[in-house]
Amino acid sequence: MNSEPLDRLQNPLVSAIKSHAISLGFSLCGITSADPPPHLEVYQQWVANGLHAEMGYMASERNMERRADVQKILPGCKSVIVLATNYYQGSVPEPDPAMQGKVGRYAWNLDYHDVIKVRLLELVAFIEETVGHPIQQRVYVDTGPILEGEFAQRAGLGWLGKHSLLISPKIGSWVLLSEILLDLDLPLDAPIETDHCGTCTRCIEACPTEAILPEQRMVDANKCISYQTIEQKTLIPHDIRHQFGNWVFGCDICQDVCPWNVRFAPTSTDPAFSPRPTLPHPNLIELLALPQTEFSATYKGSPIKRTKRRGMARNAAIALGNTPSLAGLQALAHALHTHDEHLVRAHAAWALGQHQELADQAQSALQTAMQTEAEDLVIEEIKNALANLA
Repeated sequence: MNSEPLDRLQNPLVSAIKSHAISLGFSLCGITSADPPPHLEVYQQWVANGLHAEMGYMASERNMERRADVQKILPGCKSVIVLATNYYQGSVPEPDPAMQGKVGRYAWNLDYHDVIKVRLLELVAFIEETVGHPIQQRVYVDTGPILEGEFAQRAGLGWLGKHSLLISPKIGSWVLLSEILLDLDLPLDAPIETDHCGTCTRCIEACPTEAILPEQRMVDANKCISYQTIEQKTLIPHDIRHQFGNWVFGCDICQDVCPWNVRFAPTSTDPAFSPRPTLPHPNLIELLALPQTEFSATYKGSPIKRTKRRGMARNAAIALGNTPSLAGLQALAHALHTHDEHLVRAHAAWALGQHQELADQAQSALQTAMQTEAEDLVIEEIKNALANLA
């Protein structure tokens, strides 16, 4: 027997909104109040502990105030519509780790911020047409000062897993969240109160950098491969480079092992998330050497542009260092001698230092570069690489 309150089940506006949301490509739709998030102190502690790394916007006074109260975003807000979009593309062959990198599933094609925002605005237009008057609103796709997971849980879409991501009992955690803030009273959905992770710790055990803090349902961005490959704009910390494997943009490890995904994740047919050419497993040697014009053309409209050409080349250098090969060594040596970004040259030097089985050739490339390198950052990495090989 359905336990949902009758006022919500029989409300024609809510039924119409949810049906139209599904027709636009959203997978789940729930409604919650504009009340402050119930576990605000968890977010505040995350920031206080410095677990947001270099994401200063997460800790700004203005954004912290807005995350504590959506009325600071939209005065008079009465309801929040929370939507989830499934982006799971199904199983794909594993890449050759010595030659190919891995990219997080959400970035295999178009930038979801752009795709979903269009759909949100279409849903707003539908609501305004249905109620017969304009509505004060704000729409956000993972960019606004909103604790999305908290609102999604309260809207009945799922619960926050130990990896801090929302898990839906219907479709797992391969979902992108978005919200519409409205000055419109709507019947509210019942929250999911139960934590269905139980005693499972697969995501925690699988994380190679031990970034997941299970007791607090937090992730330490300083250790997170997704953060480091995307948001980190400078040097990747030495102590976690080896754990990157061949990830070059994002990381899906904690979701890949989640039993809720293994058992229940449906395959999306949304063309916005179908892999574009070169993805999901870009050639590492090509990525390392890609000129700016080709990078811009190849990844036009892609989330990958967020980390820029130098960030992707840096990540490709690390991946080639983690899976040493002769072809990789030759590509790294070329990058060390010729790449226009000193950040890339620095990581190429580190990666050459991992080629112990080809130590003579790696040492020769490093010593040659030392004769002409002018950047202190790169020189330091060359010295460390030579010491490692010795």
